[in-house]
Amino acid sequence: MANQDQKTPATPADKELAQTATAPKPAASASRVDRSSSFSTSRIPADADAAGKTVIADGVVAKVAGIAAREVAGVYALGGGGARAFGAIRDVINATDLSQGVKVEVGETQAAAELTIVVEYPAPIQEVANNVRAAVAGAITRLVGLEVVEVNVEVNDVHVPGTDNQENEESRVS
Repeated sequence: MANQDQKTPATPADKELAQTATAPKPAASASRVDRSSSFSTSRIPADADAAGKTVIADGVVAKVAGIAAREVAGVYALGGGGARAFGAIRDVINATDLSQGVKVEVGETQAAAELTIVVEYPAPIQEVANNVRAAVAGAITRLVGLEVVEVNVEVNDVHVPGTDNQENEESRVS
């Protein structure tokens, strides 16, 4: 006769939980990096000087610049006509290129960026360009840690709402 004090798990989930609770825990990996907690800078002493070198790829800086430029009010899109056409295709297949319309030159401590934008009508073009310049320079400095020596903004088009071929095609289909 079975001991009445021990309860048998009723469901498969209960059985799995009972096995997990009694199973020995796997040994910790031999990694030198603690990956058990989420990202936190509270464990890092302020005066820690670890040896090593950080290299930030040009594509990372271009992506940061592209994201910052897209967040500026009055910016409709980035890139020239051909780049925007390919960008529309990439968007359809969920492969958006956040660095589209952005070229960067990255040195060891400095960066320069060139952006091609389309401004939304009736936003003031010079104001939008100045805001893009400030947003991109600020984002690169803050996120990447590089000094920004210049941000050139080329406005190659003005988007007038309601004149897109895509919008016209959608209205005909609906």
